[in-house]
Order: sequence, then C-alpha cells, then structure tokens
Amino acid sequence: MKDYSDKELLEMFRSNETRSYSFNLIVRKYQERLYWHVRKIVISHDDTDDIVQNTFIKVWGNLESFREESQLFTWLYRIATNEALTFLKRKRTKFLLPLVDVEQQLSRTLESEPFIDGNELEIKLQKAVLKLPEKQRLVFNMKYFEELKYEEISEILGTSVGALKASFHHAVKKIEDSLEED
Repeated sequence: MKDYSDKELLEMFRSNETRSYSFNLIVRKYQERLYWHVRKIVISHDDTDDIVQNTFIKVWGNLESFREESQLFTWLYRIATNEALTFLKRKRTKFLLPLVDVEQQLSRTLESEPFIDGNELEIKLQKAVLKLPEKQRLVFNMKYFEELKYEEISEILGTSVGALKASFHHAVKKIEDSLEED
C-alpha cells in the first residue's frame, strides 16, 4: 500500500469517488497515535476506544471544511484532546466528583486495567503524571511520551510555546517530587 502524504489524502477526500477510501487511509495512518494520546488522558482502554471512535466521527463530519491552516495530525490531535477532556468533564459532572476523585479513580484504573503492561516504575510514573493539573499532564504526555515539538503542542492546545515550556518544567518538577515521596 502506498504511503500517501496528508496533502494527497486531503485531495483524495475532496473527490466523491475516493472520499471513503481516503478517510479509511487517514484512520489507518493516525488511529494508533490518537489511541495512545487519548489513553494517557483517560487511562481506560474501553473509554479510549469510544473517544477515538467519536473523534473520527467528528473528523468525518468536519474534514470537508478543514482549511489546512494547521497540519492534519495537529488538527486530529486537537479534536481527540477535546473529546478526551470533555469525557473527563462529563464524568466529573455525572458523578458530582471533584477533580481529585477522578484522578484517584484513574489511578485505580491504571492498577487494574488488563491492557496496561508496565513495570512498577512505569506505573509510579503514570500515577505521578495523573496527579498533575490537567494542562500540565497534557503538555507532559505530548512532550515526554509522544515526543511532539513545542510548536506542534502549541497548535494542538492553542497555547504559546513559552507557556508550554513553563508547564512542562513545572510538570517535571512535580513528577520528580512525587517519585521521591514514594
């Protein structure tokens, strides 16, 4: 199978004859990256699958109006991130939980989730990441685990590079402190 560029995929999507084929290629190209991005936010495999599916439903409905002012993958990440954060907000609201309780629930899910394959140190790191404020957690995950550039994260989150660097620095410090406590 040919590896199409995003530009080629978008051109194919704009043609009625190749729209579905192009969308399937976009899903295949980005599904795994989006899965792991969302998974680090919501922890649960089943919730992640639902969120990624919702993300691609939104992409299908809005791809025709995508103006290509950003890269396709940053646009997809923005949608997936917003879907994951909306999911967590709904969870908090539905159960009238404060943020701390949601983080504790995610931490318990991390320990019991059958799809999590990590040693004790990795699980401690993930628990420390879960203690971070939402924005710091997002920035840390995207920079540390996904190795995105600050400019890409800036596009996804709509935040300045300077603010992202500060958030990442604070996140690293809090994680170091948390790991030293345990």
